[in-house]
Amino acid sequence: MKAKYVNPFTGFGFKKIFGEEASKPLLIDFLNSLLPESDHIANLSFKNNEQLQITEPYFYGIFDVFCINAKGEKFIVELQKSKLDYFINRTKFYDSFPILEYAEKDEWHNQIKAVYCIGVLDFIFNDYQTESEKKEVVHTIKLKNQNCKTFYDKLTFIYLEMPNFNKSEQELSTRLDQWLYFIKYLEDFQSIPAIMADEVFHQAFETAELAKFNEAEMNGYERSLKVFRDNNNTYEYAIRTATEKGLEEGMEKGMEKGIKETKIEMVKSAKKLGLSVADIMKLTGLTEKEIDKIEKD
Repeated sequence: MKAKYVNPFTGFGFKKIFGEEASKPLLIDFLNSLLPESDHIANLSFKNNEQLQITEPYFYGIFDVFCINAKGEKFIVELQKSKLDYFINRTKFYDSFPILEYAEKDEWHNQIKAVYCIGVLDFIFNDYQTESEKKEVVHTIKLKNQNCKTFYDKLTFIYLEMPNFNKSEQELSTRLDQWLYFIKYLEDFQSIPAIMADEVFHQAFETAELAKFNEAEMNGYERSLKVFRDNNNTYEYAIRTATEKGLEEGMEKGMEKGIKETKIEMVKSAKKLGLSVADIMKLTGLTEKEIDKIEKD
């Protein structure tokens, strides 16, 4: 059956739903379902709206949002949709930018109450210690000391592991449940579920409806969808190859080889698509020197 709505796990779809001026009510509603009540958003604005245009490749959905809560306090949310190698390291790196960039300039100087870094993940972590952790959907992380006391309270990471969200429509009990259900199954919907019949979700479905896209938007979405599918294929290939090699050489060694070979194929495919070296570095985690070596081999 042909999809009626955009895939929100593509960079294009993610920004279409949450990263446009017209989508502010959707983003506010979604973020307020995640953030503590003390920081529920009264108003927000996007940083660098020109960066949200359809001309960009849409490999990732990463953008900063300036927020003001009901008490007039200012804080920043960095929202990102990503499926990248070394995701945790990358998010810690990118999420330091808002703190560094806005600490010493503009009217936000010394007024930032908090920075929230929210990641919508279409994969799961592999470094759990308990069985219960493997099933968790929402991970809230702060910088703590050896006594588990918060050492720095301005920076909070919130990761949403979408594969772990398995509630049915009848089991949805919170606003966050509704949003997670919307994000995970949007591409499969042919009509709006009864539980999402309010004004906010009506706008969300209307924004995501492919039939309402103009030609430029459809072209941008199709490019983004191709990248999303290629990434999925290469990820699955890496796991399969690593597993097969692991049977002969040991799982750890096989995984390393499989991922290395996959990255080589990703570089070659990305070059054919005309991507810049900078974008390939972001996509693969390789250095410019490593990419140059692959091109020469």
